[in-house]
Amino acid sequence: MTQAELDRLHPVVVHHVVNTLGWPSLRALQHDAIAPVLDGSDALLLAPTAGGKTEAAFFPLLSAMESGQWAAPSVIYVCPLKALLNNLEPRLSQYTGWLGRRSAVWHGDTTAAQRQRILRDPPDVLLTTPESLEAMLITLRVEHGRFFAHLRVVVVDEVHAFAGDDRGWHLLAVLERLTRVAGHPIQRLGLSATVGNPTQLLAWLQGSGRDTRRAVVVAPDLPSDMVRASGTSPHAHSPGDVELDYVGSVGNAATVISSLHRGEKRLVFCDSRRLVEEIGAQLRERGVTTFLSHASLSAAERRRAEQAFAESRDCVIVSTSTLELGIDVGDLDRVIQINSPSTVAGFLQRLGRTGRRAGAMRNALFLTLNQHELLWAAGLLHLWGTGYVEPVVAPAEPRHIVAQQLLALCLQEHRIGDQLWSEAWNGLAPFDHSAQPILRHLVERGFIDADTGLLFIGPEAEQRFGHRHFSGMTAVFTAASEFSVLHGREDIGRADPMLLTEKVDGPRLILLAGRSWKVTWIDWTRRRCFVEPAERGGKARWMVPGISGASYALTRAARDVVLGADPLVALTDRARRALSDIRDDHLPGVHSAGTVITRDGEDVRWWTWAGYRANATLSATLSDITDATQRFDDTGIRLRADLTLDLWKASTSDAVDRLCLPDVDEKALAGLKFNEALPERLATATLAARLADLDHAAAVLQEPVRFFG
Repeated sequence: MTQAELDRLHPVVVHHVVNTLGWPSLRALQHDAIAPVLDGSDALLLAPTAGGKTEAAFFPLLSAMESGQWAAPSVIYVCPLKALLNNLEPRLSQYTGWLGRRSAVWHGDTTAAQRQRILRDPPDVLLTTPESLEAMLITLRVEHGRFFAHLRVVVVDEVHAFAGDDRGWHLLAVLERLTRVAGHPIQRLGLSATVGNPTQLLAWLQGSGRDTRRAVVVAPDLPSDMVRASGTSPHAHSPGDVELDYVGSVGNAATVISSLHRGEKRLVFCDSRRLVEEIGAQLRERGVTTFLSHASLSAAERRRAEQAFAESRDCVIVSTSTLELGIDVGDLDRVIQINSPSTVAGFLQRLGRTGRRAGAMRNALFLTLNQHELLWAAGLLHLWGTGYVEPVVAPAEPRHIVAQQLLALCLQEHRIGDQLWSEAWNGLAPFDHSAQPILRHLVERGFIDADTGLLFIGPEAEQRFGHRHFSGMTAVFTAASEFSVLHGREDIGRADPMLLTEKVDGPRLILLAGRSWKVTWIDWTRRRCFVEPAERGGKARWMVPGISGASYALTRAARDVVLGADPLVALTDRARRALSDIRDDHLPGVHSAGTVITRDGEDVRWWTWAGYRANATLSATLSDITDATQRFDDTGIRLRADLTLDLWKASTSDAVDRLCLPDVDEKALAGLKFNEALPERLATATLAARLADLDHAAAVLQEPVRFFG
């Protein structure tokens, strides 16, 4: 270490870094983070997976904690996953133990006895989730003012995973309320993998303090001009790191995985639970030691699989994105991607799981199951090759989170002033006075009662959300309604009800944890399904709520591939032949300067290559010339069969000036948690805003159009 490093870190921390960990020096990120963390600045620490971000935050925090004699709890460490907290806790306990201090975990699986011990004797570092943090704020068992009085710092791990969805809005709101409870500003540190807009992400994390607190992006691998820019990646790559293959089926993918890289530890990513189950079952049939991990497996099943995988060598673990966020599964030799992730950022996370050993290279093998998936994988890798990484953008119009927060504040404070409620979030929009219409609706519908200038929880909220002491109030996402699957007393996981109700001939067979099971009895009242092992067969299926579809950037990259651009990776001969066929098939629908309209009998299609949201916006705006069924996808929109050039010009001449939000199916509102606490028009407007892409829709309308047929 340099003398400057030694001078700023506490001597005990330096001693253990050198002698206990055996590190001769700090990484660049860990060195560069010392000054801003010790100076009390809000900071975003940016590095690839396994880049030492946790240590970059904690070594200076431990130094400040000891030098300043901070009282407990002084640091809260927030993670998006309970499994990640469990994985981190032994490491952070070791670090805090160097100084005679302690860390502890508090999440949904923490027992009542463990929680009581934490409240009686608080740890210096509390590891938790945003949901558990809010549960602490609304429960009567925690004396908020006393427990959080000494809080100095909140560390948000995997901050990019929060910021891109509603959990991010929820986290920001909870942090503002926590600041009010503590009674003083709290330093905010974000740890993130590569993102396309680090400066904006840090400003988002600062919340109400963005205009008053110093902010520093610590990204030693990222040039300063890139830190200020959006949509750029700091990490170079070489073509030999990544290979793209076309295998054509799940069975062929399993054959390739089982025959290649024997003796290595392989992590296989799939973007659906169904595919995880199918690949896992096929690998086991081929004699491969295989473990599975996804959200519908029981926690015990996932822990057993992850622990066994970490301790094994010649094996495979097949996972959804649950293992994307840095959970330690030991030294990996290879990452294999089935089809393609939806974002470059997700791919970088997965790629970063490899190459951690000295002399090892980061690597990934893409196995695509059909030509459609091959095109999107090639597009994603082409986009990656340009240095692009998606900016992290918070979802638009989080009105349902505002409603949830108003109810949660009533639970936290019991009674709040009808003119003072917005102070709880320190003026942070949209939780400020702009939320007045939502509050008015909550009062009118009985979710909140008002009396003599005070607001408190109402009977409608008690009825809808009061189960188990309002435990459902702290989660801002809607969990799928699934059945527990039990083999005797062993909890295997959860199954979609559709699997248990669809008509079958013969025994009902399901696939779960990579094994086949025969359903023996279904307890419809308690939502339980009892099974016994079956020799083979079985089906895996889960309904996936939410808005799907590719982005504008990714769809345009796929168009570039059709036009002849090859991704800067190794392509197998099979992939090259399949890409040639794809280009032949799609060539009539592309040109490099704009968009194309084709006619094949009654089928008239506008090939925009603009992504799902932009096409949803265009379809709604041009409803007079689109097909009556309003059919659209990532690449194009189906138009009226009687479309003429004059009709096209008349409809599109002023379309840029009258872009409108897409229509929303009423059934989609069920996926928006707390939508019942909003006026229906506001709930619908929230979903419509999230389905739209006005900027890229406008850009497409201004491009030249070619007509064929």
